[in-house]
Amino acid sequence: MADPEIAILEGAAIQAAKAGKEEDAARLWARLLELAPAHPLALASLGKRAFRYGDHATARRAFERLVQATPDDPQAWINLALACQAQKDEAAEQTAIHNALVADPSNLVALILRANLLERQGKTHQSASVYGAVTQVAPPPAQLDPGMRDAVEHARKYVGDYQAGYGRFLDQFLEQQYQRHAGEDLRRFRESIDIMVGRKRRYDSESMLYHYPGLVPTPFLPRADFPWLDAIEAGTDAIRDEFLAVLQQEDGFTPYLTYADDVPHNQFAELNNSPRWSAFHLFKDGVPVEPNAARCPRTMALLGGAPQPEQAGRTPTAMFSLLKPQTRIPPHVGVSNARLVTHLPLIVPPGCGFRVANETREWVPGRAWVFDDTIEHEAWNDSDKLRVVLIFDIWHPHLSPAERDMISAMTVAMNAFRQGDDPVDYS
Repeated sequence: MADPEIAILEGAAIQAAKAGKEEDAARLWARLLELAPAHPLALASLGKRAFRYGDHATARRAFERLVQATPDDPQAWINLALACQAQKDEAAEQTAIHNALVADPSNLVALILRANLLERQGKTHQSASVYGAVTQVAPPPAQLDPGMRDAVEHARKYVGDYQAGYGRFLDQFLEQQYQRHAGEDLRRFRESIDIMVGRKRRYDSESMLYHYPGLVPTPFLPRADFPWLDAIEAGTDAIRDEFLAVLQQEDGFTPYLTYADDVPHNQFAELNNSPRWSAFHLFKDGVPVEPNAARCPRTMALLGGAPQPEQAGRTPTAMFSLLKPQTRIPPHVGVSNARLVTHLPLIVPPGCGFRVANETREWVPGRAWVFDDTIEHEAWNDSDKLRVVLIFDIWHPHLSPAERDMISAMTVAMNAFRQGDDPVDYS
């Protein structure tokens, strides 16, 4: 008998609300909750009504019950976040926003709430990053209602102001380096800073983080440009033997991608935190992974002959990349064209391939290539066996020694700018 009565009460409450009979609707929703305590529409309606009247405690209790009933509904978590915000409970607000973004990592309102919370907390760099995500997912202004339009405009202005301050900070930080290289042609480096902080527009490259102008985008660079690869190719058997010894121990391998569950995964959703695409890191974030490196001394010695980039906290990187059978890496681009990526194939069953732009190649064990990973590329293993490639990055060969030195110094500046998350005075 309860189900028909619930349906009748729900219909009556909806009709009362449409007719503007708010008190009648509230009584009907309350009666419905006596019969069905987890009824989502009743909880949402009563919670919103309490919130409108400033009864934030009652609203929060209703929304807490609502998220228990509908944990995968981002709007329910957003409602709870707003109630917690009204009560100035930042910890609970943060948790609710996190759960809203787990349910929908690209939810515009949840991203705005996260950015606003970080801004209120004085976390300059984090809030700028999230406001940047807001500008990326927001539709054109004409498609937004006035309140959302103002919020998105605030995000754009915040990011613009942040980038301007970032640029001033880098200019001041690097002034001594500019003086040290007086007389050198650093126009491309200076333009790279302008592009990174938004003072100039970037053209023709898909570098995700740092674009260096004037470097001709070339999918695969001529092998003859890298004579130092001869020694590494000659050591293929030794490198493969060290990898096979590591593989037998089944220790030290991690997923290639490890995005948090509350950020957009985009085309990598299937491979995020997946053993189908994994890595055994030798260098990571600019430093050797000592336990792993110690197990591969010959490989590490051979890598020492490569012009590895020096960017503190970022590069060099080097790893054994494992792609399991029937696995495809979707098209994507890398972070910076100032460094290139080298592949030394070690184990390549038939049915594997690699594409950069319009050029597709098959890996051949012992034959290395160098490519620009800021150009769209993808890889696949359509076989029933494991594919293994040694991957490491190198400086782009068309950068001068002075330019490389400036890029290294710039990375130190970037790290200094982002250190901690207290407000930074870059006026």
